[in-house]
Amino acid sequence: QVRLVESGGGLVQPGGSLRLSCAASLFIFRHYSMAWYRQVPGKQRELVASITSGGTADYADSVKGRFTISRDNAKNALYLQMINLEPEDTGVYYCNSPRHNAWGQGTQVTVSL
Repeated sequence: QVRLVESGGGLVQPGGSLRLSCAASLFIFRHYSMAWYRQVPGKQRELVASITSGGTADYADSVKGRFTISRDNAKNALYLQMINLEPEDTGVYYCNSPRHNAWGQGTQVTVSL
């Protein structure tokens, strides 16, 4: 069964940065597109960024220019570098394998003074 484990969340002030990581296992990571989602209480989970197996990235308009998704296929790892964070970026961030409909447990990101 696919396993995804996120890490790297935390509390940061507006304008700050965080780097999220997702450790993937039990599937051939390099073959599949991956994605990051986030969810705020009371709202639907939203797609933040995605990356194909070949490394082509796509972003939600709200994070373009501030977030960078990347992957290290040798380490079976997915990353999300976030800069210039805003309070609206607060939420639980999830790593996702669309092909497997697999999710991690999530990592909390809070942007606040």
